[in-house]
Amino acid sequence: MPLEIGASIRRLRTARGVSLRALAAGLGVSPATLSAVENGHTGVSAARVAAIADLLGVPVARVFDPDGRGGPGPGVLGPGVLGPGALTRTSAQPAPDPADWRDYGPLQLDPALTAALATFVEVGYHGSTIRTIAAHAGLSVSGLYHYYESKYDMLVALLDRTMVELDARMRAARAEGADPVARVGALVECLALFHSHRRATAFLGASEMRSLRPEDYVRVAAVRRAQQQAVDEEVAAAVAAGQLVVADPPTAARAVVTLCTAIPQWFRPDGPLAPEDLAAQYVGFALALLGRPTLQDAVVHLDPPQV
Repeated sequence: MPLEIGASIRRLRTARGVSLRALAAGLGVSPATLSAVENGHTGVSAARVAAIADLLGVPVARVFDPDGRGGPGPGVLGPGVLGPGALTRTSAQPAPDPADWRDYGPLQLDPALTAALATFVEVGYHGSTIRTIAAHAGLSVSGLYHYYESKYDMLVALLDRTMVELDARMRAARAEGADPVARVGALVECLALFHSHRRATAFLGASEMRSLRPEDYVRVAAVRRAQQQAVDEEVAAAVAAGQLVVADPPTAARAVVTLCTAIPQWFRPDGPLAPEDLAAQYVGFALALLGRPTLQDAVVHLDPPQV
């Protein structure tokens, strides 16, 4: 029944620490639509359940069993909703897989968000109007309101979606590293790839956070701080392990992240560097800035000249 599956989705989302607005942005629906699902006022398709599982980073079965107790309880599956064993990733519009944090496909947004993103980047949030966004989307104003109630809702949806995707990729990149300096390299690579592949949304995230209301700013800024903290922690760990030598690790870590977040200001997809080449260069820049000993330094340290 819709009520049971909706409550299950809400319980799992809350346990994973994901806001309703952030999950809705990842699904490409309005917060009101997702709220209706969670409160049992509307049903949810098998494809939507699979997409929710992707975004929350759990197997599909956990959407039906949020507490991990061994399967859906009586009455959880309503008419027309498949059981968890029948669902696969291909049954839904695929969300980015955090395990493939280096892989980027086209950014998939609904027509309203696609137009809003282009308009915000071109003339800024405050220079945009509902009419200009609707014209960019090829929609009437009333047609645009079918998707979102205001341009502010579109801005929040874009920023939430951006932060959800970057956070998932950062977590996966960090988990891949075998030691602190490898994790620093993976995090820098991830940041550089994201800010070149997702240049428009990353630019929006850097330029329009100031337009957020306090409650939304606090939420989005918290995700950004967590990403900086991940780099801070791995740089500090690498310094403690003797893998990096830098006098002021926190300031150096912030300098490295700032290098990456500035990429959207100058990077062009038709330029001489592909995002992957750029990311490789930035890893080298970052490790040099952070004082990674060179091979020559290591040889001198291990085999000092005889006197």
